[in-house]
Amino acid sequence: MSEHDGASTATSGSQGGAPAVILTVDDDPEVSRSVARDLRRRYGGDYRIVRCQSGGEGLAALRELTLRGVPVALLVADYRMPQMSGIEFLEQAMDLVPSARRVLLTAYADTGAAIDAVNVVDLDHYLLKPWIPAEQLLYPVLDELLGAWLAGGHAVQAELRVVGHQWCRRTADLRDFLARVQAPYRWYPVEQPEALRLLEAAGADAEPLPVVFTAAGQILVAPTRTQVADALGLGTAPSEPVYDLVVVGAGPAGLGAAVYGASEGLRTLLVERTAAGGQAGQSSRIENYLGFPDGVSGAQLAQRARRQAMKFGAEVVTTKTVVALRGAGSQHSVVLDDGVSVAAHAVILATGVSYRRLTGDGLDEFTGRGVYYGASPRQAQDCADKDVVIVGGANSAGQAAVHFARHARSVTIVVRGPSLDASMSRYLIEQVDALENVTVRTCTEVLSARGDDHLTAVTVCDVRDGRTDTLPTGWLFVFIGAEPHTGWLHGRVARDDHGFILAGPDLLHDRRGERAPDTTSRSAGRRKVDESPAAPPAPSTIWPLHRAPYHLETSVPGVFVAGDARAQSGKRVASAVGEGAMAVMLVHRYLAQQ
Repeated sequence: MSEHDGASTATSGSQGGAPAVILTVDDDPEVSRSVARDLRRRYGGDYRIVRCQSGGEGLAALRELTLRGVPVALLVADYRMPQMSGIEFLEQAMDLVPSARRVLLTAYADTGAAIDAVNVVDLDHYLLKPWIPAEQLLYPVLDELLGAWLAGGHAVQAELRVVGHQWCRRTADLRDFLARVQAPYRWYPVEQPEALRLLEAAGADAEPLPVVFTAAGQILVAPTRTQVADALGLGTAPSEPVYDLVVVGAGPAGLGAAVYGASEGLRTLLVERTAAGGQAGQSSRIENYLGFPDGVSGAQLAQRARRQAMKFGAEVVTTKTVVALRGAGSQHSVVLDDGVSVAAHAVILATGVSYRRLTGDGLDEFTGRGVYYGASPRQAQDCADKDVVIVGGANSAGQAAVHFARHARSVTIVVRGPSLDASMSRYLIEQVDALENVTVRTCTEVLSARGDDHLTAVTVCDVRDGRTDTLPTGWLFVFIGAEPHTGWLHGRVARDDHGFILAGPDLLHDRRGERAPDTTSRSAGRRKVDESPAAPPAPSTIWPLHRAPYHLETSVPGVFVAGDARAQSGKRVASAVGEGAMAVMLVHRYLAQQ
């Protein structure tokens, strides 16, 4: 490995701790030295340049850097290498350093492969060899990529050290949060001597856990997500009292709304209670999203969308929950859980859904200690050579099964229905069927869980004949049901019997699918409203105005809904993103009439 030297540049990656890394991989010693030399000459003052001569060596270096909490800003890999090509290296590197920018070096004859890699590894750029002069062909490209990496806030993230217990619910929640915001940290299980030395040096006890140590010297004992987000430099409070548009929820629908709202000139605030991505952000690989034929992870898609929204000027607030919606007419008020209230001319509700909780004996007790709702990519590494049980038969469950199967000894999918055909896409069913270490148990449900300090086994039941069976496992992941995050809107916005938000034409019917009562008088010669599609709807207890509601408009004029929280929504990433964009178009139409 080569240490950094050379002149400083404007794109500094050395803020807030150790300098970020630019890592190069090339098996040709001459080319490898040439790449490192040009990188040191331009970026050596602000970045550490690490040179590797094989894909395996590069992955080993990335694992070491990740373990030490050193941020990696840029990966530069040659396409043609023995044992592991540059594309294969970058694809595996995505799991270790998902926020790093990726560049492929290729000869002219291999440009077709480089273009294919744009989708395979979410490639940021490919460069033709040789890149002479570097001032014209190399540095402008890398300057732009490093600038984008810095704009994403990665360089100002302090290195974190986390001491905790693997089977502690609070620790599991913290590690999942750090994974979802792609924050580098070093993990110290409390049983290890090094963890005990850290606690002793800090004067902290082994309870409560986790304990977080920041590069700035802060010691956070059992911190809230907001405290951790503040330590990472993430926005946790609105900067303005009034916005044109407030988007509640940063799943695919909310991110889509924030991108289109900000890009079209609306002062946009995006509020997210955890991290960007929603349920989709936990997907290991989404393969049916338009434009990504080889798939993209939910975390990558979410983080790229978040950066895109911020590039256009959207303000993103994380770890804050919206608890109330007030106001009417052209002025709405969104109240956060810390009591802060912001005004908005229009609001888009993109609160999404969460997985339904299992109710059997012991399942709640072991939540966070072997029972998990959803899954983060890091957990696949924890499950190496273990037996994993996945509950659910939709796409999210299938994606998780395929991902876990790469690491786990066995994966068992438990689904209540007679097959996966009713809820899982065909491409995923075929992938699951092809995996030798994956078993699908149909017509089965989980009854209970047992263990000591963590889960050790679950009892399942065949719903056809009531026979039970015990599955030894320390890892149960649940992907069932879709409960909307709309309880806080009770009595404020019309919802169906399951809590999903009614919008557009649905507002002209009550929750049983009938026409809402007409509160206006009708003369004998006047045509009934429901017989004349062109006539404006009469005011009702659900929809108060004479004009028809816009397609995604809720029972509160100026408040729109997009994505999974909407009644009868498509429950797919593409449809959610599309609804987010459509909602912004309708917001413009609404604002033009005010």
